[in-house]
Amino acid sequence: MDFNLSDDRRMLKESLSRFLQDRYGFETRNEIAGSEEGFSRELWAQMAELGLIGAMLPEEVGGFGGEGFDIMTVMEELGRAIVVEPVLPTAVLGAGILADAGSETQRSLLESVIAGERLLAFAHGEPESRYSLSEVRCRAEKTGNGWFLSGQKAVVLNGDTADKIIVSARTSGADDAESGLTLFLIDADAKGLSGRGYATVDGGRAAEITLDSVEVSDEDMVGTVGEAFPVIERAVGRGILAACAEALGAMETAKDMTLEYLQTRKQFGAPLGKFQVLQHRMVEMCLEIEQARSATILAAGRMNEDRAAREAALSAAKNLVGRTARLVAEESIQMHGGIGMTWEYALPHFAKRLTMIDHLFGDADHHLERFAALSQAS
Repeated sequence: MDFNLSDDRRMLKESLSRFLQDRYGFETRNEIAGSEEGFSRELWAQMAELGLIGAMLPEEVGGFGGEGFDIMTVMEELGRAIVVEPVLPTAVLGAGILADAGSETQRSLLESVIAGERLLAFAHGEPESRYSLSEVRCRAEKTGNGWFLSGQKAVVLNGDTADKIIVSARTSGADDAESGLTLFLIDADAKGLSGRGYATVDGGRAAEITLDSVEVSDEDMVGTVGEAFPVIERAVGRGILAACAEALGAMETAKDMTLEYLQTRKQFGAPLGKFQVLQHRMVEMCLEIEQARSATILAAGRMNEDRAAREAALSAAKNLVGRTARLVAEESIQMHGGIGMTWEYALPHFAKRLTMIDHLFGDADHHLERFAALSQAS
């Protein structure tokens, strides 16, 4: 396996890095995160122009990437600046689902998504589902020429700003069965759909969504009735890879900030970095980050393999990244001392994002159990 970036990925990485350095400083990021929508539509359009969204999607739907390493390249750079724009819900989850299973009409919407003109969200998790992908109680009842959707969705990333929402609903089977799940693409302002948007602890946006007999047509169905679980699993798999890559970027920034602080902050007449115990802790942090990077690279390389290999690699990476993210967040704060808890300082914002990434799409403990189960099954 060649771990070197292709010329196209290298150019995208360098362009995105320059853009974020010039336009997305820490103060700008905080100002955007605190705005009413929680992101900047102007910067979102500029990111789309750079090719950020198109890099997440394959050529057959108008993109120019869509591979695991494309997702990793983009998300790692975004993690270095803990970008709050809705890349994950729109480009990775929503657009990825339409590219994977959408009809020709639904795929045609991706042109406006790639251009940065349309936002998507994926409403799958529910108040009682925790990390289970098959636990869906939202129901879709068949009518003459369509369906009525009723139920609740929890922590829908950017669900309060999306133009269209992909909703999972149960059309048959038990509440926790993998079979019987169906996806629907609905307008965010559809009659019977209501939501409560809120800011998340790490600077993002999410929403609690209620569907009260929301009427949709058969044309709004994404994929085949009752057979959406593999599509959902693949979409969440891309989300896991994106979260791991984002964490790598955030960990690198937290590490660099900590190293700079240890080299400049003096105690007893000497830089903190001269103290051997802090050197050992810093080395351990660097080693753990590199191990997490290796696991993420392996997962990116297995995105097109069979389900068992793909999902096992993703769970292994998410477990290691989750544990490492917590370690880096805690060690960086501790080695900074009091300033590490100062809200005006950038580090605690990175620590919060790293802590929350562990819980996104399943925490380290969940993925350790899942990896064991997948290994036994194979």
